[in-house]
Parts: sequence; C-alpha cells; structure tokens
Amino acid sequence: MSASRSVPDIAALRLRNGQIPVSAVLRRPRLLTTEVLAGMVTTLALIPEVISFSLISGVGPDVALVSSVVLAVVMSFIGGRPAMVSAAAGSVALVLAPMVHAHGTAYVLPTVLLTGVIQIAFGAAGLARLVRYIPRSVMIGFVNALGVLIFVAQVQHIVNVPWQVYPLFAVTILIVVFLPRLTKAVPAPLVAIVLVTAAAFVFGLNVPTVGDEGSVSGGLPGLTAWTVPFDLHTLRIVAPTAFAAALVGLLESLLTAKLVDELTDSRSSKARESLGLGVANILAGLWGGVAGCAMIGQTVVNVQIGRARTRVSTLVAGLFLLLLVAVLSPVMAAIPMAALAAVMMVVALRTIDWHSVRPATLRRMPVSETLVMLVTVGVVVATNNLATGVGVGVLLALVLFARRITRVVKVSRDVSVDGTVARYRVHGPLFFASSNDLVDQFSYADDPPRVVIDLSGSHVWDASSVAALDAVETKYAALDAVVELTGLNENSRAFHGRLTGSLNAP
Repeated sequence: MSASRSVPDIAALRLRNGQIPVSAVLRRPRLLTTEVLAGMVTTLALIPEVISFSLISGVGPDVALVSSVVLAVVMSFIGGRPAMVSAAAGSVALVLAPMVHAHGTAYVLPTVLLTGVIQIAFGAAGLARLVRYIPRSVMIGFVNALGVLIFVAQVQHIVNVPWQVYPLFAVTILIVVFLPRLTKAVPAPLVAIVLVTAAAFVFGLNVPTVGDEGSVSGGLPGLTAWTVPFDLHTLRIVAPTAFAAALVGLLESLLTAKLVDELTDSRSSKARESLGLGVANILAGLWGGVAGCAMIGQTVVNVQIGRARTRVSTLVAGLFLLLLVAVLSPVMAAIPMAALAAVMMVVALRTIDWHSVRPATLRRMPVSETLVMLVTVGVVVATNNLATGVGVGVLLALVLFARRITRVVKVSRDVSVDGTVARYRVHGPLFFASSNDLVDQFSYADDPPRVVIDLSGSHVWDASSVAALDAVETKYAALDAVVELTGLNENSRAFHGRLTGSLNAP
C-alpha cells in the first residue's frame, strides 16, 4: 500500500450532510486517536470555566462538574451537532443566579427540569429553524464578542500573581503556537498542559491551580432530591427563570451549531439539537443539578485545535471529565491556571474574525452592517451575555433593514398619446413597510378618467398592501376615475381578491 493510501481520505468518508460517521472513525486508528486526544484537551479547557461559573450560579463546583459530565455524554448520543461540546455554561449560570440567591438552591432542580421541558417543546415545534434568520453581521459580532470574552476572562489568571506564573504562561504559549509546525500527531495544548503541570510539580512552584478555583474533592452524587413544595407557588418562582434559561441555552447552542457547521463544512439538525438539549438538561438536573448548553470556546478548542469532527470526541470529553472528578481529582486540582489561561487566550485570538475588522473590509461593508456587528460586540462585552448581545443585534438589524426597504418600491408614470389613460408601473415588493407611502405616489388630480396600475414588477405580501391599493382606488373613485390593476401574479391576485374591499381603507 502506498503512503498516500495510508492516510484516510476524510472527504470520501463524509455522509450526504458533510458529517463523518462514527463507524468510520472507529475503524481507523489515526482518526480515533485524533478524536480521543481532542476530547481530552477539551476537558482540560472545560474545567476552569465550569468551576468559575458554578460560583456565579450559587451551586458547588462538584455539582457543576457532574452536570457537565451528564450533558457532554448525553449530547454525544442524541445531540444534533457532532463535535459540539455541551456543559454547565456561564450564560445559563447568569440566568439562574438571581433566583438561587433569592430562593436558595432547592429551587434549582424544578427550574432545570422545566427548562428541559421548554427546550423539548421548542424543538418539537420546529422553532429551531428560526436561527437561519440571524443576519451574518450579527453572527460575526457574536464570534468576535466570544473571542473578546474568552480573552478577558483569562486576564485575572495572569495579573497580580506570583512571578513564577509568567514563565509557565510563556512556555505554554510557545508550545501551543510552535509545536503544530513540527507535528500535529498530538494536540499542542495537551502537551503544553502536561509539561507545565509536571514542571510546577517537580520544581515545587507555588502558583494558582485549578484546585484554588473551587472544591474538586471528587466523588459522585446520587439522584438530586426534590425538597420544595410541588405546587403553583413553586411554579411561579421557577417559571420565569426556566423560560429565560431555556431560551438563552437554545440560542447559544443553535448559534454554536451554526458556527461549527461553517467551520467543518457540514450540516447539523437544529431541531434534534433542541430536543437533545432538553433531554440532557432534565437528566443533568436529576443527576447533578444544574442546566447547561453548548460551550462555545471549548467547542472551538475541540474543532479547530483538536481537529475533532465526530461524537467520539465529546463522548471522550465527558468520560475523561468523569474520570478526573471521580478518581483523579488531585491531578486535576494540580493543573496550573496559567497553562489553561494561555491555551484559552490563543483560542480567543483564533476565534476572532480579524478579516471583519480590517480597514479595507470596513470601507467596503455597508455602514449598517458594520454598525450591527459593532453593537453586537459592544452589548455582549458590556453585559457578559452572548444571548443579550445577539438579541439586540438582531433587533437593530431588523430596524435598519425595515428603514432600507421602505425605499425599495418605485412608481413610474406615463400618459397615453391621446391623454385618455394614465399608466403607473410599480416595481418592488409590497408589504407593510414599503407600501405605507404608496398612496402618495399617484397624481390623482392630474390623471385622466382611466388609470392602469401595472403590478407585474411587484408582489403583494400582506393586508397593509391590499389596504394601500384600496385607498388608491378610493381616491380615484372620488374623482370619477376608474382604476384597473394588471400584472398581478397568481399568488398576489388570489391574496388581493380575498381581502380587497373588506379592510375599510380610507
């Protein structure tokens, strides 16, 4: 067999949706090794963020880590996007925190269970498809803001720390950046973290470690106990938080799935992702205690740095995290935070779409697109909430789009040679925003008794447009002029025929 044949042809393995089947990976040792090592690196990148955000939500680090195990393993089997990492995420923790502080951790379980039910209903109703309507400028802002948040979150680990942190940080950066130029057989972050941890142990360096972030004492909990009344009062407490957590988790997961689709040139099932996330959150609540969603930064680590493409990587990530929590917690606690911070800073810089902020790109892009991207980034960074930033970005994009499309309808006028007929040609789609000024585009007093409005270059989309056309006919009727509508396509003619004369147009 030739050397060229010894390397698996990835393109030939892809299914119709662009994904690589797990069965193909299991039959190819090199691909399986890549997936396993990627999962291990992802686990190490996952730990500090899960621990830090557990403190925000008010639950213990052990609870958040075990919940992350459940989420990662379950989503590996039933999620809609292979290679996407789900765990106890910061965005959901921020939503849960106010309720936990006001009512206590006892209400976390009913909140998480209701969150899962809402997400399952969302997926079953097919609402996950709405993510396709998020504009590209918002997606770019989302990705750039993610990079900024990841980078900023690591700064605390390299400021006001012992001087020994900085050599460890520098060594990690050098390994992560330059080792891939020599070999990609083993992920550079994994090599860096292992070597730096070993160096800190051998030389007895007193530097901040994962164990300093929170308790990782080990051991596994049993089923989470229900300790609050099962009544409407409890529902009133948990429902608002559960609804918000469900939407935030879904939005972050679906946006991450869309990002991974682009990174891997493949397609995912957004409905399955929504259903799977709901089931995973219910199981995480029952055995663990806290909800989660896709971890965007760690997914980038898995896909871009680890080069993972299948569910094997995320299953390994969940099982390796389980091993660390249950058996190797002393080893996990000894990992220097400098090493993890360095890895995540490199990930942050690689996540940002630098092409989108180059002066040449900004000069070519419409001002409205750039404004939406910058506002999305600004809101995300200011609120530390990706979902809020995306929501504001989408609303701003809608407002700017509505403002733009009010000018897309053009009306031209000409009069027949004998002066008996005025013909108007309407170009552009007619709907509530564009048809508002349609009535003012006609010269009622100057036109002859017969007026023809040619709509062959247009389409009637809604009742507002029908009402506008009725208003035009009414104004001409007051002047004893007859209006003839021509050129309506089949759908527009049927829609107009059903509503005309019944909308009380002035």
